[in-house]
Amino acid sequence: MTARLDITANRRCRKYSRRTQVARVVWALCLPLFRFSPRPLWGWRVWLLRRFGARVGRCAHLHPTVRILMPWNLTIGDQVTIGDRAILYALGAITIGDRATVSQYAHLCAGTHDASDPARALRRLPVSIGTDAWVCADAFVGPDVRIGANAILGARAVAMRDLPAGCTGVGNPMRVIGQKEEP
Repeated sequence: MTARLDITANRRCRKYSRRTQVARVVWALCLPLFRFSPRPLWGWRVWLLRRFGARVGRCAHLHPTVRILMPWNLTIGDQVTIGDRAILYALGAITIGDRATVSQYAHLCAGTHDASDPARALRRLPVSIGTDAWVCADAFVGPDVRIGANAILGARAVAMRDLPAGCTGVGNPMRVIGQKEEP
């Protein structure tokens, strides 16, 4: 028999430190500075993210409509592009390698809940996108998933397991359909 869901225990559980709670409020207050900045002001948005503890490399392009939760959990490499309305749900660490692309509407989700716990405790699990990888439009990358270097996660694909380097993954659930040959 399955344990009964305990909503009271979930709500009683302290999920964040006081410092994190304050940082989340301050980030929410500063979001209009990110969201309403003109599209070509790439450097402004990077500067703002760095003020909140994000580690962002050179020449990164984050569109103003990118949704970011907890930027202090982000590490973004050089020449990375994050497209319109992408979601970086950084409850846990999100690492994006150099020259990677996260296309429009893609969702990187570094958090989940423990389904075996009646209180559904929060779990912060990392997401990693490798160097030169491409997460295509509207794709989903789940918690504790690694997309390897030079890999391509196709449009609307759902990756709930790792995608090896150089491979192409498509569909829901993701299946590997090809691998790039090394030059």
